[in-house]
Amino acid sequence: MKSKLRVAVIGTTGLPARYGGFETLTHHLVDQLGAEVDFTVYCSEKYFEKGPKRPSVFNGAKLVYLPLNANGYQSIIYDMISILHAIRHADVVLALGVSGAMLFPVLKLFTNKKILVNIDGQEWKRPKWNWIAKKVLGFSEKLAVRFADVVITDNKVIQQYVHKSYNRTDAWLIEYGGDHVSKQPLTNYHLEQFPFLNESYAFNVSRIEPENNIHMILDAFSRAPQQTLVMVGLWNHGKYGMDLKAKFSNYPNIHLLDPIYDQDQLNSIRSNAKFYVHGHSAGGTNPSLVEAMCLGLPILSYGIDYNLETTNHRARYFNNAEDLLKQLSYFVQTDLSMIGVEMQKYAMQKYAWQRIASLYLAAFEGESQAVAELSFTILNQSVHTIDLKTNTTRSAAA
Repeated sequence: MKSKLRVAVIGTTGLPARYGGFETLTHHLVDQLGAEVDFTVYCSEKYFEKGPKRPSVFNGAKLVYLPLNANGYQSIIYDMISILHAIRHADVVLALGVSGAMLFPVLKLFTNKKILVNIDGQEWKRPKWNWIAKKVLGFSEKLAVRFADVVITDNKVIQQYVHKSYNRTDAWLIEYGGDHVSKQPLTNYHLEQFPFLNESYAFNVSRIEPENNIHMILDAFSRAPQQTLVMVGLWNHGKYGMDLKAKFSNYPNIHLLDPIYDQDQLNSIRSNAKFYVHGHSAGGTNPSLVEAMCLGLPILSYGIDYNLETTNHRARYFNNAEDLLKQLSYFVQTDLSMIGVEMQKYAMQKYAWQRIASLYLAAFEGESQAVAELSFTILNQSVHTIDLKTNTTRSAAA
């Protein structure tokens, strides 16, 4: 019997996932590939209480806890210690982000471990970092691209950037999945707790940071009283969020909710929105955008190249508050149902976790992406053909 491939996942806060694209990705890789892969996932103790809420195994994956923060400045040490621990038992190290990349040259020199790195969305460009952090992250990205066996990008724009900036033509394009979300009805509990959900509303869930253009979105909606906005985020984390909450909370058409960690409750509110407004200006393929597309929500998005690529140029776009105001007028006057259907049809093919996981497995095992994509397409077509034959047979028998 063939032994399972041993894969260590570093760079996340850990499992079970709450918020976070990399955490959600890890969750679905473990779910989809558990039969073929023996996973070890590194977790930050900061995010998990001791006791039953801190399990040693999650869906078959072994969990290793470290007393460090997976985010911020500690992430570099967190990822490096994770790597040093992982090389003792793993065949493959999957690094989500580039924080630990300073160890990659050492790994390639002294071990035969296979290194895969998802470089995320040009993390060093994010405005939240000071110049020192940007220099460190930029240098880490260079090391990651130079020394990783497989470089994974989640957006075609990032893939092109890797090719142009580092002359690396073999970077894989593997997006995020979003088909784990499902449309759910609003319950009486929701309608009693949040009576504004009885109205037609736009929705957004985001990290409350300037790069996500929260101020731009709130400014536009404050001048469009005919359109209701429901926005979910951690408002009290920093001055930016607290100032915005103080300024915009008194507008009757704007409802600023605290984080909702219950996925069913979040989906109930999100999936019944008239449309999704997306303000992210950094990163690659954003998980919340992909999830909104999979729910069949029409998308009104900030018009940066990452978002155009993610939505296949099928959304409506804005670049400032005035643009957004004009688009809001269009959305008030237009039947958006077919726009949402088309968006969902594209998303359920492109951003299906089964496809995403199969590509990661191919990367773990050393296949080429072209072969992996072709194999997945042929397999799906075969399954679809069998389903059609089965349905035909049943119809004939009936």
